[in-house]
Amino acid sequence: MNFLDFLNNSVTPYHTVENLKQLLEPAGAEIKLFERGGALIAVRLPRAASAESGFRIALAHTDYPTLKITPNPDCSAAGVRTLHPEVYGSPILASWLDRDLGYAGLLAYELQGKVQTKLFRGEKLFRIPQLAVHLNRNVNQDGLKVNPQTDLNALWTAIGGKERFAEALSAELPLGARLLDFDVQLFDAQAAQLGGFEDEWIYSGRLDNLSSCHAIAEAFAKAEPSEKDFQVAAFFNNEEVGSNTREGAAGNFLKSVLDSLTPNSEFRTPNSLALSIDMAHACHPNFVAKHEPNHAPVLGGGIVLKVNAQKRYASDVFSNAQFKLICEQNNIQYQTFVMRNDMPCGSTVGPAVSASLGIPTVDIGEPMLSMHSIREMTAKKDHQGMIALVSAFYL
Repeated sequence: MNFLDFLNNSVTPYHTVENLKQLLEPAGAEIKLFERGGALIAVRLPRAASAESGFRIALAHTDYPTLKITPNPDCSAAGVRTLHPEVYGSPILASWLDRDLGYAGLLAYELQGKVQTKLFRGEKLFRIPQLAVHLNRNVNQDGLKVNPQTDLNALWTAIGGKERFAEALSAELPLGARLLDFDVQLFDAQAAQLGGFEDEWIYSGRLDNLSSCHAIAEAFAKAEPSEKDFQVAAFFNNEEVGSNTREGAAGNFLKSVLDSLTPNSEFRTPNSLALSIDMAHACHPNFVAKHEPNHAPVLGGGIVLKVNAQKRYASDVFSNAQFKLICEQNNIQYQTFVMRNDMPCGSTVGPAVSASLGIPTVDIGEPMLSMHSIREMTAKKDHQGMIALVSAFYL
């Protein structure tokens, strides 16, 4: 699937899983897919499994910072009906203002006494308008401060139309169905597109971490079965809120899948390796001082190896060496990121998976700018490099 199409169509974790399945299902009869809500695991069996078999696992996550519609979201003021959201993850809140917002998610409903679900994407656009400068005179001097409780209600219709958002959601259901619950979030409705004078960059919402999902799926779908190793692609949900859910990397999803394939799970560790693939901070041209001088990756400079002494990343001397060797053997460019000592470091799914499985894991990613903004950017060259890296990894 074209990368831009993948970005445009993957507007919630549930939609992302459906798009990943479209990429992976035609890949061959030796593929096994395991789905759990907004998470998906794909496994390709080796030609001849043995005691020497290991796992080659690529990890990513399907979720991203967003605004989720609350169970009772309906408010009204100044002739307008609004929806109250709850902040999911750590988005840059100001970036959600004055944007065209779509809405999508999963609906749970009752029909003929049974609970069923439906994936949907609404056709209308909502908006969270910013206060005019005339009413906030010092905004350019003091900076925009967004109160997540009071400043993020989304305008969705004028008073006089539908009174409750649930009515609009119910219209998406089959005849006779009754809405029971919903998981609906807002998303940037502007299409992904190429940017820069040479079309060298990609502008889009949700690049963190749909870029990694797409790179893994593209490489996995085109790979041939290994002689002895299991090829695994794992796409978790809820990384942005800590991964400690049944769909998250700290849950039992991946371990239960691997155990079902190899009951004697101990043999897999010495011959296995995992790539934890999540986006990385590129050096910002306007804020160079925010980066550690010797470890400031740049857009277009290659895949980023992420290292942290506090083990916020799973990378260690053993997994780093294997990653570097794959890059060198396949002429793949890479660079290294270390966070400044006076700034906190984020994390990924890598540490949770590595600790649970005991498999050496290296944290890597594509460099990007505007991480956690509603609209992010990365380099086309680096995305192509990541696909090449994961393809070589699966050989």
